[in-house]
Amino acid sequence: MTERDAIDYPLAPIAAIEPPAEWEELRQQCPVAHVRLPSGDQAALLTRYDDVRQLIADPRFARNSSEKDAARISMLDQQESPIPRLGEGHQRWRRMLTKWFTAKRMAELRPRIEAMAEQLVDEMVAQGQPADLRASFGFPLPVWVICDLLGVPNEDRDRFSHWSDTFLSVSRYTQDEVDTAQAEFTTYMAGHVAAKRVAPGEDLLGDLITRADAAGEYLSDDALVATGKGLLIAGHETTTNMIGKMMAMLLADRTHWEQLLADPTLVRTAVEETLRYDANAGFGLTRYVDEDVELPGGTLPAGTTAICSLGSANRDESVFPDAADLDLSRSPNLHISFGVGPHSCVGQSLARTELQVVLEVLLRRLPTLALGVPVGELPPVKGLLVGGLQKVPVVW
Repeated sequence: MTERDAIDYPLAPIAAIEPPAEWEELRQQCPVAHVRLPSGDQAALLTRYDDVRQLIADPRFARNSSEKDAARISMLDQQESPIPRLGEGHQRWRRMLTKWFTAKRMAELRPRIEAMAEQLVDEMVAQGQPADLRASFGFPLPVWVICDLLGVPNEDRDRFSHWSDTFLSVSRYTQDEVDTAQAEFTTYMAGHVAAKRVAPGEDLLGDLITRADAAGEYLSDDALVATGKGLLIAGHETTTNMIGKMMAMLLADRTHWEQLLADPTLVRTAVEETLRYDANAGFGLTRYVDEDVELPGGTLPAGTTAICSLGSANRDESVFPDAADLDLSRSPNLHISFGVGPHSCVGQSLARTELQVVLEVLLRRLPTLALGVPVGELPPVKGLLVGGLQKVPVVW
């Protein structure tokens, strides 16, 4: 495929839970495709599982790059994080966070998440039906969890949502709107970090302020601010969207919901399968390649910006038998929705815990739950790097 044949990317909007038709065609015929980004810059789109997995697991290549020839996603200035992204510095930073996302800590946190989920169901039912599951349940639950983890006020959640959206904007906001919002976000988090230095508390940021890494070094204020911002964005935006998408998948064909009602032990494999099945996964992961890379599907020359489509990779028929089917008992399930390797999602255990709790509570409390509109009428999120649904109307 030549540059003249470049595909406009992101691909055209899709239905709520259906994959773009181009995925299968690209996997079969052009697994390393030239694409044109909203900025007008060229990139390579990877759609096969083996190619995507190899590249995102490679510790040599960063998600973002300040290299002058790296492709820009949009005409907006890309937001940079002072957190070290490569090498031992990045790994030390990850190890400092790891204690907050262990299986033991998730087990300790789970009852509190369950209690919050129960409270949200009570409030949603009291307000009557139809209800927007995203606004009433999918948004407030992960925001409360991440606010509690960071020691920031849950009452500021609407501000966090706006700041997150501007950070993830491709076309929804202007540069001035992004710059203003991110300056506000940075100022807010810097004030929070300063207050934590005076009174650290027992939350994650307080711990990072008072605890040195294995080399005896402490995180700088800039790194602490970036950590707080990054966790607030990743800790609620992606999980909020996934809750809505997961429920849309399970309720679009209600036999899936009935299967879970009949056998709640399937909750864990059902969560993994909806993560794999997610066809509205957003922009994908970017990797800047500063040296030639040989992939099973082709060569990436040095200087290439690659877009790794996790959603397409998770639908690869060569890895997942009957990949187009939602199989709630699928095991093993080697999806890569959280990435792999040194850049994988540090909070994936928390996301899994929240998604499992959502299913367990809704199955128990609202067994008659159903979509309030046909699945094809669910409006997708537009203009952001993440995929999701603007609303998920439900009845019960």
